[in-house]
Amino acid sequence: MLSVAKVQRRNAWRYYVRGVAFGDGRRPVGQSLKAAQEMAGLPPGRWWGRGLAALGLTAGAEVSERQMELTFGQGRHPDADRIEQHLLDDGADPDTARRATVLGQPIEEIEARNQTPLLALDFTFRPQASLIVLWALGDAHTRRVIERAHERAVDRALRWLEDEVAETRWSSGRGRAKTPALVVAAFRHFENRDGFPLLHEHCLVLNRVQRPDTGGDPKWGALDTRRLYRHVVAAGTLYTLAMTTEVCEELGLATVPREVTPGLRPVMEIAGVDSELIDWSATRRQQIEDVLEGLTYRYAQEHGRLPGEQARHGLGWWAAQDTRREKKTPRPLEQLLAWWKASALLKFGKQVVDGLLDRCRAAGAAIRARVDPHVDVVLAAVDVAAVVFTVRGKFARRHVLAEARRHLLETLRGREFTRGLDDYIAGRALADHGRQTTDPQPGRRAPAADQVFYTADFPEPDPWFIAGTDGKPPRESSRYERARVASLAVRNAIRAARTAPAGQADAPAATTSAAARTDDQHHDPASAPPHAVDHPGRDAALTPAQRAAAVHAHQQAAMPEEYLGGRTTDAGTWLRTPKNLERLAAFTRAANARRRTYEETKPPAAPDAPAAGGRRQEHEQQHRQPGHGHGPGPRP
Repeated sequence: MLSVAKVQRRNAWRYYVRGVAFGDGRRPVGQSLKAAQEMAGLPPGRWWGRGLAALGLTAGAEVSERQMELTFGQGRHPDADRIEQHLLDDGADPDTARRATVLGQPIEEIEARNQTPLLALDFTFRPQASLIVLWALGDAHTRRVIERAHERAVDRALRWLEDEVAETRWSSGRGRAKTPALVVAAFRHFENRDGFPLLHEHCLVLNRVQRPDTGGDPKWGALDTRRLYRHVVAAGTLYTLAMTTEVCEELGLATVPREVTPGLRPVMEIAGVDSELIDWSATRRQQIEDVLEGLTYRYAQEHGRLPGEQARHGLGWWAAQDTRREKKTPRPLEQLLAWWKASALLKFGKQVVDGLLDRCRAAGAAIRARVDPHVDVVLAAVDVAAVVFTVRGKFARRHVLAEARRHLLETLRGREFTRGLDDYIAGRALADHGRQTTDPQPGRRAPAADQVFYTADFPEPDPWFIAGTDGKPPRESSRYERARVASLAVRNAIRAARTAPAGQADAPAATTSAAARTDDQHHDPASAPPHAVDHPGRDAALTPAQRAAAVHAHQQAAMPEEYLGGRTTDAGTWLRTPKNLERLAAFTRAANARRRTYEETKPPAAPDAPAAGGRRQEHEQQHRQPGHGHGPGPRP
């Protein structure tokens, strides 16, 4: 999972030096950063990125307090003191010597225009809650595997942003250039503000990169941070997919979906980690839910309705801010591990804690034995395109790529896959099911690849209402639930067309119950219901989304193979086969002939009876046969 925050004000570096660089704690006044980190047993920050070479730094080198102040507080070279002193010794005036150490446009010039400079972006990576529980309560080998996978996943996500996304812009966006050389300072933390386990990494991405100027010399400029923001979700899904896959392959584990918020996308957690253990580590979730319930009640009182999806996100943010505690004094990891182990033993017992990894491996072995390691890219492309279209309507390639990575995590359940398969599925989804809506304008620059938007021709299911549980009111189905219904219907239709006997492709190929039980090699039926995380072997009733999917799939299961190329599931389209169109034409010709015969033989209307003539015309219009596209259409 990945979240982003802005580092804007000139004194923001103090927050990161005093807090973030000190394990999200409060560093004693007058104590140096290095001494405080050593006393608390915290790892120092490390430099990362190809842009370090231009600054004379090396990847993995320690981040000092003075470097943080110069780079992220003043926008200057990390070694600005030595460079400035060297220029002063050579006879340069103080202003010239200082200006030579500034990276790009000086902050003072930006503030003189009444603008707030953006110094950096704080990218925070953290794994799923079940992985954090395994890391906190597992043995030394398990922790090493999870930490190594975390490091590699962060490196892979940042490298993808560096290679594929990072750009610099100048002249109000009229000039652009690729800049695959970022400057990043990374800090690792082990706990949240309540002292419970939370392995995460703060990566401060400097808003300065180099590009060649008109003469070919390197010149420092600003990043296109809007472009980075647009690709945050795709980078976060890459991190989650890479880390989860490596941990599952190394330890023999698998993943299952866990519904965190009803109606929203489930989180793929490690199978075998009890929900009670997850709740024990995620202390803030219950605090946020308690506050969110009151905020939702006040919203309904003020607006006369329940909050929508966007309003729920805003209320969730306010609830998170209201429950955020003050910083604490960090402790060494060894003490934290001992405290976490003792807390879990007191709450759950020795058998639950010590047998955690064995239960996860047993559950993982059962799931991995049922999961096909080969991905059907045709069905994957359909699933990705249908979900993205139903959720967003219009989408860009980054949205499809993020959904392709989610699809691999949901279908393979932690099994290894060929590198680059996510890009291939995204490209296949756009090529087979996408329809470009962004047209180049004559005389203007062609839009960049990430600025091209698409749509699709899948029918969007109608919303339905879901009964509330635990005293909660009923709610309308979310866009994600409708997206799953649309995707399942299309995939079932394709399977029915693939397996239908010759000569029976036009006949309905599945009943409602059969469509619901269709073998899905991508989604394991035993773990499809939300509660199957804790009871993988229990037979569960279909959820409202699955029931709607079954009905929808039954209606579309008769779509023949020859019409799949049209990339549409509209019944009004694929029922108009050549045979049916010929019947419609014959029906229309016969109706027109009867109408002409009637008009030629009808008596002339009396001049003093306009009302009767009007009624006769109305009678003729009511009995006139419908033309093409009107009425129920021909009978098969």
